Amino acid sequence: MFDKILIANRGEIALRVLRACRELGIQTVAVHSTADADAMHVRLADESVCIGPPPARDSYLNIPAIVSACEITGAEAVHPGYGFLSENAKFAEILTEHGIKFIGPSAENIRTMGDKIEAKRTAKALGIPVVPGSDGGVSNVDEGKRIAREIGYPVIIKATAGGGGRGMKVARNDAEMENALSTAQTEAKAAFGNEEVYIEKYLVLPRHIEIQVLGDGQGNAVHLGERDCSLQRRHQKIWEEAHSPALNSAQRDQIGARVAKAMADLSYEGVGTIEFLYENGEFYFIEMNTRLQVEHPVTEMITGLDLVQEQIRVASGAKLQYAQSDITFAGHAIECRINAENAKTFVPSPGRVDAVHFPGGLGVRVDSALYAGYRIPPYYDSLIGKLIVFGKTRTECMMRLKRAMGEFVIEGVETTIPLFQRLLTEPDIIDGHYDIHWLENYLARDA
Repeated sequence: MFDKILIANRGEIALRVLRACRELGIQTVAVHSTADADAMHVRLADESVCIGPPPARDSYLNIPAIVSACEITGAEAVHPGYGFLSENAKFAEILTEHGIKFIGPSAENIRTMGDKIEAKRTAKALGIPVVPGSDGGVSNVDEGKRIAREIGYPVIIKATAGGGGRGMKVARNDAEMENALSTAQTEAKAAFGNEEVYIEKYLVLPRHIEIQVLGDGQGNAVHLGERDCSLQRRHQKIWEEAHSPALNSAQRDQIGARVAKAMADLSYEGVGTIEFLYENGEFYFIEMNTRLQVEHPVTEMITGLDLVQEQIRVASGAKLQYAQSDITFAGHAIECRINAENAKTFVPSPGRVDAVHFPGGLGVRVDSALYAGYRIPPYYDSLIGKLIVFGKTRTECMMRLKRAMGEFVIEGVETTIPLFQRLLTEPDIIDGHYDIHWLENYLARDA
């Protein structure tokens, strides 16, 4: 086991990793920008190192500064959290070259799954069902039209190096293809420095379902069930739950077993998430996230496993301590992402937090690094906390979530708490009848 781990992240996920390390008896190093000097994880870590000014490119994405911080403090490993450098193969390679363990999969696995086209090819070869579409990148309109006619309109054009909804456009006919392709290429170039795009069949009313996996890099892997992440705004998840209201245990076991076998065959190390669109009883692979997910607490609530500690254990060389038959699921869990944004316009709301009251009670968990007097900086993602609630049944979980959301108080900045309070009165949400377009349609009606 490691003696000291550097946490290359900020906010609630940095605090989450710090807590897991402390329970394992591992010392922690917090790195931070000048804007985060007073952050909670910095205050609680055993050591802290300032790695640059507020812009992420000069601090949390500054690889030389992070490597230097490891060398100065003697950190043996780096936990990247999510976002920033968590899926950067070059970062993983550089750490390895310096004798520092990257807590995550191999650089090769990161690179393979980070390229959407290569990821799709790999998934198909591993026996994972994929969405019909182009075999590789699409460079011109004539090629795009040909592929779209073969698989049938509507289609969606995606950036091969994409994520977060950027570089994605829908075309419903040949006329729309011309503008959609060029726009997607332009957005992809601006966002990722790579204009390559590919085409997939656009499913009309799918759900977004992801399978959590855990592997030890030694040929062993298990799945930890699914999460339903269909409530999204601009392709950004805001609500995740397990189990999915749309699946039964037979479907869960079948797709989970296929994914676990694929990850074992890939010798995958650490946690990862295989994401699918699900429609009419069929699963279609869309991408793999080779890191810890924002919504990992949902899985922790229904399995009783600490996914961050499991990451650390396998990174230290330990074999997976669970067979698939050892993994059991109990109850229902829902996570709501709380952002510092206006609940109607979604305009970010950085600033000073005057007061905070987190909800509590049986089955209620809050992952947040907020405290009264903290000043939310304007330079980073607006996620400031996650409310995770567990119940024996989905009905109990929903009632507990409604109660907990009513107790959640953050003063001084605007938050999305009122949005969730409205959603919890909607019949479709109460009954679990929603798809990936539901929230966008709801917000359009509510505008």
